[in-house]
Amino acid sequence: MNTPAPDPGGTRAWTLQPLRADHAPALLDFERRNRAYFARTVPDRGDAYFTEFADRHRALLAEQETGLSRFHVLITREGDLAGRVNLLDIEDGSAELGYRIAENAAGRGLATAAVAEICRVAQTAYGLVRLTAVTTLDNPGSLTVLRHNGFTQVEAMTVDGRPGIRHERPLTPAN
Repeated sequence: MNTPAPDPGGTRAWTLQPLRADHAPALLDFERRNRAYFARTVPDRGDAYFTEFADRHRALLAEQETGLSRFHVLITREGDLAGRVNLLDIEDGSAELGYRIAENAAGRGLATAAVAEICRVAQTAYGLVRLTAVTTLDNPGSLTVLRHNGFTQVEAMTVDGRPGIRHERPLTPAN
């Protein structure tokens, strides 16, 4: 299933695509190129992530087949992988949202638009009724993305030793 976002004027520069086996090389390159950038605000994946990438990718695809999680990539009009947006631990109509946007694509509204699109897809394609998301207080970009997409703060918490917040968003026709 390719899930292009509604784009009446044809101006959107990306599509949201469910993760596939053929995304592996681009996804590995994306993670390598952005490793230091991501590590500034989220825990580093560690060296094993990269050395065991092929096995991990196959495991994600298998998990996706079970419906436990839904993994997506953002592909630009030029065919580059600019980000990933995932719905994890799907259960009882709820999932946890996670996303990463490439450093060279950050700060231009891509994360906000991609999260808006995954909220739409989560409701319409996957039948979900609620999303949660966790971010650290020292990640103002992520806090802004969540706020712009209707997530509300519900709980202070610690994320890998750093102060963080859990957010929720109901997925209803009015949202």
